[in-house]
Amino acid sequence: MSPIHKGLAGILALSAAFLSVTPASAETILGALSKAYSNNSSLNSARAGVRVTDEDVAIAKSGFRPIIRGTSSWSRSSQSGVGITAGSFGVEISQTLFDGFQTKNNVRAAEARVHASNESLRNTEQNTLLDAAIAYMDVIRDRQIAALRESNLEFLAEQVRAANSRLEVGEGTRTDVAQAEASRQAAIAQLSAARAQVLASSAQYRQIVGENPGRLEGASPLARLVPRSIDESFAIAGREHPAIIASEHLIDAAGFMVKSSEGALLPQLSAGASVGTNFRDSSAPTGTPNGWSDSASIGATLTVPIYQGGRVSATVRKSKEALGQARIDTDVNRDRVRQAVAAAWAQYVAAQEAVAANRELVSAARLALNGVIEERNVGQRTTLDVLNAQADVTDAQINLVSAERDVVVASYAILSAIGRLSAPQLGLNVAVYQPEEHYNAVKDKWFGLRTPDGR
Repeated sequence: MSPIHKGLAGILALSAAFLSVTPASAETILGALSKAYSNNSSLNSARAGVRVTDEDVAIAKSGFRPIIRGTSSWSRSSQSGVGITAGSFGVEISQTLFDGFQTKNNVRAAEARVHASNESLRNTEQNTLLDAAIAYMDVIRDRQIAALRESNLEFLAEQVRAANSRLEVGEGTRTDVAQAEASRQAAIAQLSAARAQVLASSAQYRQIVGENPGRLEGASPLARLVPRSIDESFAIAGREHPAIIASEHLIDAAGFMVKSSEGALLPQLSAGASVGTNFRDSSAPTGTPNGWSDSASIGATLTVPIYQGGRVSATVRKSKEALGQARIDTDVNRDRVRQAVAAAWAQYVAAQEAVAANRELVSAARLALNGVIEERNVGQRTTLDVLNAQADVTDAQINLVSAERDVVVASYAILSAIGRLSAPQLGLNVAVYQPEEHYNAVKDKWFGLRTPDGR
């Protein structure tokens, strides 16, 4: 068997070793993304954060509703030897009739923040899916590199053996043996580093996907979903990217908060009513009669702000500055999204070209290695020439593996950059999370301590 064939056998042997400890069925990249979509802890935390934001709408709407209180009091006093016992209990109700439109604008601001949080969640989902795709392809790449390093080590071990054999029959030199042994030791170190990288990428995969990587099936780039040109990608990203849409909703929220702050400068009108029963027992011979008495009252209060120490004015100015910042943040996010699209697109094009070039390079390097070996066998080349040719083959193979990984990752990165890396777009076999369900369940809730999921 030739050294090249032995090297290929080494690759297959190492691949079999990786696969022997895993189930027979291979995991696909879409399957891994589905698991990440359902199991990723950071993503589930972000979903919980959206549910927290949903409650702000119910909190803001409480300003439209009455406040009802039950009251009760009891006292015992003594004055000049006269003991007095008094008590009361009743119900009070108060209702804001006009608060300068503060509640109305607070509700609108809360609703806008909910919409922004939903878009931020969609952005987090995209980032999680992209991270899962990267982790998946990193494991495949690193396993293949480890297999290539293993094959390279076997080839170099054979070269050491052959160099020793030639030395024994007087056809080689100790320099040939030393050069072959040095290359073999370097290959041992490279293989150790490659195996360590496999463990590191596997740990990253587990963190994102939620389970250890088993047998992973090869993946292809999402060419059918990638836009036809970079200009089309820019246009789609400007319309659909969740980070931009979230920023626009935050502008709306900041605008409503300006109006809410200005509402504190307007008159405030509230109404109130109460009913109660009072009790009095005094040992004094005269005065207020003892016993029970009922009472009721109703009224309205008008408050006209004149001067609040400058606090409200400062709050209004602060809200206006926050609105200006929100508008600037939107421009920042647009620039970031555009840069992400450009970077992903450039990486995609470069990786495709690198794959084609490295395939040719691998083929040429293998032919060159075969030729150098044959020439070495007839005395026209040295062992060092063979070692250098083998290093070229290994480097070309590793570059090809990395480029193939980069093509797939770049296609997912483009979809993420334009805002279309989602479970429905990819056709993932998952129950798509709908944040609107929780929002609709709590936005008009008047009472109740349990959350919609029963907690």
